[in-house]
Amino acid sequence: MKNILFYKYFNINAPEELREEQFDLAKSLKLLGTILVAKEGINGCLSGNEQDLEQYKKALIKDKRFSGIKFKEGPTKKHTFKRLHVRVRDEIVSSRFKAKIENKAQYIEPRQFKELMDENNKNLILLDARNDYEIKMGRFKNAMHLNLDTFRQFPEKINKIKNLKNKKIVTYCTGGVRCEKASAFLIENGFNDVYQLHGGILSYGDECGNAYWEGKCFVFDTRGAVDIDPNSQSEPITQCVLCNLPNAELHNCALTSCDKWFVACEGCLEVLRGCCSKRCRNSMFNSP
Repeated sequence: MKNILFYKYFNINAPEELREEQFDLAKSLKLLGTILVAKEGINGCLSGNEQDLEQYKKALIKDKRFSGIKFKEGPTKKHTFKRLHVRVRDEIVSSRFKAKIENKAQYIEPRQFKELMDENNKNLILLDARNDYEIKMGRFKNAMHLNLDTFRQFPEKINKIKNLKNKKIVTYCTGGVRCEKASAFLIENGFNDVYQLHGGILSYGDECGNAYWEGKCFVFDTRGAVDIDPNSQSEPITQCVLCNLPNAELHNCALTSCDKWFVACEGCLEVLRGCCSKRCRNSMFNSP
């Protein structure tokens, strides 16, 4: 089985119509996952049998609107989603800030990105456009981040880096959809030398392995976190919340009012009864 991640910004005049087409296609191939459709484009992550996913990809790229779409793929032992959702949204990634995608930064390919890091240029800024909880799981060494709780905070947070407007900045995220919008926003706000990593962290790992990377990569499916290099495992940089031993097993707190992502080994997860802390466990089960 495989998992695929993809997106493309382009103008969609009838998103409801495309939603119906995408739902029928994915359902007919027994694929599971989430596809978001908006007037600004499409963003999806699906899992299924390799042959079924190949059929899906072929059907998608037959439509000229999807030409040039980049698929990020990875092997998986089972479905990485529990059901299929195809939804119409206002945006394909929730940002709530305006940025014209036609102003996006130039792509930099993964191998070019690695070459830049090989040069150890002190004027190069690697800007991580992901959320804090993702960055804690793994990141490029020496990358800068903006302490984002959500991507919606990006505009207010860049005020902290106004002094870097003349530096060379390369934005990156998991698959590219956030850093593309982020790069356009930076350019529209006076940053002069901006690029974006084409295909994001996952494409980099596929082409360049885990050079300059530390930890695991957070993903928005049942896997929680993955190694970016399909041929090599990276050591975790996170610890179990209870025993503090190195671990990268991600879970959602079973207490719905908390719903926090946390890292716990199997034994400690059982002790915590699926919660992120003894406090949440005691609140959920009325334990002393």
